[in-house]
Amino acid sequence: MLRLGERPLVMGILNVTPDSFADAAPLTGVARAIEAALRIQADGADLVDIGGESTRPGAEPLPAAEELARVLPVIRGLAGRLTIPISIDTYKAEVARAALDAGASIVNDVSGLRREAALAHVVAEHGAALVIMHSRGTPATMAGEAVYEDVAADVASELQASIGVAEAAGVPVDRIIVDPGVGFAKHAAHSYGVLARLPEIVAAVGRPVLVGPSRKSFMREALNDRPPAGRDWGTAAAVTAAVLAGAHLVRVHAVAEMVQVVRVAENIRRHGADG
Repeated sequence: MLRLGERPLVMGILNVTPDSFADAAPLTGVARAIEAALRIQADGADLVDIGGESTRPGAEPLPAAEELARVLPVIRGLAGRLTIPISIDTYKAEVARAALDAGASIVNDVSGLRREAALAHVVAEHGAALVIMHSRGTPATMAGEAVYEDVAADVASELQASIGVAEAAGVPVDRIIVDPGVGFAKHAAHSYGVLARLPEIVAAVGRPVLVGPSRKSFMREALNDRPPAGRDWGTAAAVTAAVLAGAHLVRVHAVAEMVQVVRVAENIRRHGADG
């Protein structure tokens, strides 16, 4: 069970896709994926997020059957071996249902219920938790939808609308987490703006906030076009900023390193609050 608010939590990323944007080498094979999940737990993650479909900009949608073939054997193989909660990274109701039946307890929807609103009903039926991420369009179209009058206000307003959809489907509000969607339907300036103005978003939505800046392309110019696997120092800066701004969870690739970053940032934040 997640205890949000006591300290920032670390969500470890487990991509079981052949085309992940952020991994130096694709993680293929059920045994390797199970081993990686157990390592994520040993490195100090509070939960693991398993995804079978790439959501990188420009990615084509994946049939549900293929996504299930990638994630279900891993989730089933972790039964009784993993002690931290499993999150399934999907926007598809069919995939969410099967993953929850197999042992996941959280659904992480990068579409914010904009692709399949029925997913919220699946979450409600299973008594699961739901992460609602802010995005627009699909990976193939989202770059063209990165137009904002006020990025913090617009993101908060659209997240509030998605929360309303979830509540209408029967998801209790205390089981909802929001994610402002760094890098999704946002140019670099928008992503930096979300991080810089995160306290406004936290205050506006009134729900725990997850931030996932790990290795994303908004850092590319600042890091002289380093490839994704070379952006962990930049990720550390973004994670620190997120924690100091009030993030309840961070979603990262380099778990062992980012656990250290989060723990130090947490102490800085706590001493600031203590005056």
